Order: sequence, then structure tokens, then C-alpha cells
Amino acid sequence: MFPPFTSIIQAIPATVPFVGPETLERRSGRQIELRLGANESPFGPSELAVAAMQAQANQAQFYGDPECYLLRSRLSDHLEIPLSHISVGAGIDELLAVCCRLFVSPGDSIVTSLGSYPTFEFGGVACGAQFLRVPYRDEAPDLDRLLEVVKSTQAKILYLANPDNPSGAFASADAIGELVGKLPPSCMLFLDEAYIDFAPEVPPIADDNPQVIRFRTFSKAHGLAGMRVGYVMTATSHVEALDKIRMHFGVNKLGQAGALASLDDAAHVANVVQQTNLGRIEIVHLMKSLGLRTLPSHTNFVTIDVESKTRAEKLLSLLLDQGVFIRKPGMPPLDGCIRVTIGHPEQRARFAEIFESVLPTL
Repeated sequence: MFPPFTSIIQAIPATVPFVGPETLERRSGRQIELRLGANESPFGPSELAVAAMQAQANQAQFYGDPECYLLRSRLSDHLEIPLSHISVGAGIDELLAVCCRLFVSPGDSIVTSLGSYPTFEFGGVACGAQFLRVPYRDEAPDLDRLLEVVKSTQAKILYLANPDNPSGAFASADAIGELVGKLPPSCMLFLDEAYIDFAPEVPPIADDNPQVIRFRTFSKAHGLAGMRVGYVMTATSHVEALDKIRMHFGVNKLGQAGALASLDDAAHVANVVQQTNLGRIEIVHLMKSLGLRTLPSHTNFVTIDVESKTRAEKLLSLLLDQGVFIRKPGMPPLDGCIRVTIGHPEQRARFAEIFESVLPTL
């Protein structure tokens, strides 16, 4: 016998947050040729980042700096905000979960968009939160309705991904500023900006606003998804509270070195963004030529309307049979769509070839 799990954990249904391409390869016995389902950067990390990580490899017996001081200092310079407003963690996923622990008690409400980035919910559910999910409006997060639900339920947290995953939609700086200004004092905004490097503008939110935590990552434009490095920008009091509960060795030595060097290679990130924009245009034109509608995107992926959940699921299966890993949104109204990471030119050409070959068999 062993002590029982907590009532919170016992109440959580068995779920799998992400079925990766490695799992799909093991299940099918077939190798994946095109990894276009996790929005990893096809352009890889900066050469400066690779060199920095290689230089640290023979020091892997040592823990990384638990304060991530050099990385936080460089971020402070890069973002032009005080170091005391920055905390670093093992990717946005860990930071979301830890930040939930700061504010959520069992029974508290969290408001989010139905179908938006689902991994966030694992952190909230583990704290005993009740989730209130607002459907998309016009295939994007409904900011007005989200705010209404927050006010009517006295929710502790409003979660918003901007740009959004999986729709790709982006709420303007003015819209985000208006949302922040209308938040009731008892609610925190968790603003997930994983794809902000691809957005047309950055919402100007005061970095010391105690009602907002902004989440950023090195996984997308910087191409360091495998190193698990993310950070938050928020009030000093929140950073100090995070220091009480965060995993102090959570960000490994190589990840810190790679992220630090990547910040010094602005040209690499700018090139990734430029090539992603060109690739997005190419995919949109391809789908238009095939009679398919694409959703507006400000990310490194494109969401494609294939008209029904059944067709979307079949298309995923057909593409997987051909060695192509993509994903689909799970909730309406986007469950009739597929989501494709924007690959580099060779990947896009191969994807177009395979996609055009399987589409007629739907």
C-alpha cells in the first residue's frame, strides 16, 4: 500500500498532452520525413548558439547558474527593462505551471479560449482550478467575451496566447492594451507570447504591471526548442515569489549558453522571421490553388480549413502514412482544420508534393 494521491490528482482524467513524432514512429514502424507538427524552427539555432553550447559540453558535470544571471542580464539589456522584472525557466510550459501555483487555490476559476494552447491547462488543473472556456469568435480569441466571463466569475487568471495557437490570430497592441486596462483588480493576465517574434507589433505593457505576466521563449524564432529555455516579464514582487518555488536548476547549462549567444545574433532571428514570412505566403498560395482556405497567421505555422473534422483526421492519417507529421486543432470551430509548420524551402516543396498527391483521396 502507499498513501493515496491527492483528491485533485485523482479527479484529473488520464490525458496525454502531446503525442510527439517519436511516439508516432514507434507506433507505426515508419520514419517521419517531415516534422511539421510542433512548430519547431526548421532553420535551427544560430551558429553562435551552437558554438556556445559546444563549448559548454565538456562542463556538463556542473550545474547551470541557478540564478541564470548572465542570461537575465542580457535579456534586461535586450528588452530595456530592469533585471528584477525577469525570471527564467525551462520553457513556457514550466513557467505557466509554476506561475499557476503563485495565484491559484483549489476551486479558483481560470478563463481561457476553448481550443487555445491546451498544455497551459495542466498547470492550472494540478492546482485544483476550475476552467471556463470561451469559444472563438471569427476564428480568433474573443477578447470581449473573455473579459465578460472574468468579471462575472471573479476569475483569478485570464490566459491569452497572442499570437494564438492554434489559430495563428493576433490581437493588436491597442486591443491588448484595452483588455489590460479593463481587467478587474482580482485577475491576473497570463499573456503567452511564444510567437511574438513573428507578430507585426509588440503590445506596450508596463513591465512592472502587477496584473500581467508575459511569457516568452527561445523555442520558436531562436530555434532552441530542445534546450527548454523561456522567461517571464512581470513585477519584481512576482519574480521574488517565483524564486521561492521555481526549480533552481531547471534551466540547464547548455541551454543558458545557447540562449545567451542567440540574443547576440539578431541577424539570425531576423532571417528566420523573413524566411518564415516568405514560406507563409507560399503555403497560402498553394492552398488557394487547391481550393482550400487558410486562416490569417502571425506565427510560424499556417492553419488550413479542410471543411470538416472527419476530413482533417483522415488527412492527418494519410500524410502520416507518407512520413509527414502535422497536427490539427481539437475543438470547434477549428476542428475542421489542420495546422502545418512553415518549413524551409526544401521541406515546403516536398510537403506540397505529398499534400497534392493525397488530397484527391479524401
